[in-house]
Amino acid sequence: MPNFNLSPQFLNTGALLLAILVLASVVGGVLHARSGGRSETVHNLNARIRAWWVMVAVLFVALALGRVATVVVFAFSSFMALREFLTLTPTKPSDYWALFLAFFVALPIQYVLLGVQWYGLFAVFIPVYMFGLISSASALAQDTEDFLSRNARIVFALMACVYGVSHAPALLMLDTPGFEGRAVELLFFFTFTVQISDVLQYVFGKLFGRRKLAPRLSPSKTWEGLIGGALATVALGAALHGVTPFGPALAALLAAQIVACGVLGGLVMSAVKRSLGAKDWGSAISGHGGYMDRLDSITFAAPVFFHVVRYWWTA
Repeated sequence: MPNFNLSPQFLNTGALLLAILVLASVVGGVLHARSGGRSETVHNLNARIRAWWVMVAVLFVALALGRVATVVVFAFSSFMALREFLTLTPTKPSDYWALFLAFFVALPIQYVLLGVQWYGLFAVFIPVYMFGLISSASALAQDTEDFLSRNARIVFALMACVYGVSHAPALLMLDTPGFEGRAVELLFFFTFTVQISDVLQYVFGKLFGRRKLAPRLSPSKTWEGLIGGALATVALGAALHGVTPFGPALAALLAAQIVACGVLGGLVMSAVKRSLGAKDWGSAISGHGGYMDRLDSITFAAPVFFHVVRYWWTA
């Protein structure tokens, strides 16, 4: 049974998001017809829209079902992202136990701690205990060839794909005065903001992009896309303040923080991809690449947003 209170503001926001997806699908269909199906940009746009239908449906169903379903969805996403990351990362047979600990000890325990709301251990389990345990397992394999790089890749993957991403559903454990039972809406606000920021930066970049932001990391990102997408996202954040415990100004400020951290997370993960000789993390999500291509912005944004809200607004 659901264990969240779904407020009228949240339900109205969901209805608005559904209307936006319907409109996007109609526009995509019209553009496809006008291009005669020959435009690669339009084809990519429609693939992204279809993927968004699936992702939004999965997220809303999970949120409606409750805490356990939501945590399971994010845990599965972390597993797939970690799999993509370490599939691209060079490893050796001597890394077996380090990889085993990452996939089958660190990841499930991190999300179990989240599920039982044990904040103290959740916050330090991976960066303190698993860092030491995985490094020790790597050392005990006694393979010193490229040891630092191999071990660092596994630990970095765990921090990004599991530790960083797990702080998004960790918002469900926050109990904000005057907002009791509505933590699901805070998670929706964060997820919507970080994802719509990517969408709007893509749209503004396609429409107005001229100057490259970081051409060696992400050739498609432009300053115009960043600025236009960021401003539009901040405005949407203020408009969505009803599903947060904040007023319009604070909601806009926190949306700006999400955008800034999300951009940095995306650029860092793009640098990792380039260093591994890959364009995308995978091909599991049509039009988007892999799971990590959708979660890259969350890796930096979620922990900062979680701790800012927890420090300033929870009892």
